[in-house]
Amino acid sequence: MQHTKSTFKAFRVEEENGNYMSSIKEMKFSSLKENEIRVKVHYSSLNYKDALSASGNKGVTRNYPHTPGIDAVGVIEESTSSQYNVGDAVIVTSYDLGMNTDGGFAEYIQVPVEWAVKLPERMSMKDAMIYGTAGLTAGMSVSRLIQLVKPEDGKIAVSGATGGVGALSVSILSKLGYSVVAITGKESEKDHLMNLGAKEILLRSEIENFDKKPLLKTVFAGAIDTVGGVILENIIKSTKAMGAVTCCGNVASPKLDLTVFPLILRGVTLIGIDSQNFPMQYRTKIWEQLANNWKPANLTETYNEVKLDGLQAKIDLMLQGKLKRKTIVALLE
Repeated sequence: MQHTKSTFKAFRVEEENGNYMSSIKEMKFSSLKENEIRVKVHYSSLNYKDALSASGNKGVTRNYPHTPGIDAVGVIEESTSSQYNVGDAVIVTSYDLGMNTDGGFAEYIQVPVEWAVKLPERMSMKDAMIYGTAGLTAGMSVSRLIQLVKPEDGKIAVSGATGGVGALSVSILSKLGYSVVAITGKESEKDHLMNLGAKEILLRSEIENFDKKPLLKTVFAGAIDTVGGVILENIIKSTKAMGAVTCCGNVASPKLDLTVFPLILRGVTLIGIDSQNFPMQYRTKIWEQLANNWKPANLTETYNEVKLDGLQAKIDLMLQGKLKRKTIVALLE
């Protein structure tokens, strides 16, 4: 099943005098190293980290030219490993894909076999990329939270609820019987969040203006926070005794201005989520749950689809904060 072409198309970002420009380039294949696989990509998806990489953010990607795309799904065409067979469908997300290793915005990726997860039987490739890293992160957050907080314990807050991780967290928690309070700065998205399963909407401006006291009146049994900063501070201060809060993002701020009182006087648990280097044994279980028990009924209603030549326009919208819904990239002709 070896590829017959000598080149493949990729969305390449190049640096010229401090400016970053993208174009579709023909790339040559390189030989596989030991324990590597070459995957013919069927779909990728657009994440904020990809938009940063495409605009020259050296905190994400150090060297250019570069192909972004931290998510990919496709079929193994060549392998120097016995772990998977040629013809197996696999998902590759996180690790270094699309950061300093050429990523999924290309017809082929070449990666260490340890980065690949076998596509679950009951998951389509398109579903896998509607989830992408955001879905994996949401699944990890839900998995950790539900070990400590049950539906009968009370309301669960989800911040950044219109974002990729937030929206999927709202959907999954709702499906599992939790009463979800969706926190958003976008009043226009209230109906969308209610359709995802949120029971209540709390505007970002409201939670940002909570009292500055070290402890606040208890409101939530737990939370999934995707933004950090003052919103995470106020969620923690408003969480009930023995509640739990997961934390996976810092778009609002990486800093927390807190006392330890919520943790030691109420026993609140703060759980960090690292999707980039999440151990494979747990990663596989999360993908299986996403394919089965946790799959939202409206998953396929929540995305836009583009080809490589439509990607830059979506990246520009994402950087302006104007991109709505998940964008997946179709690579198969």
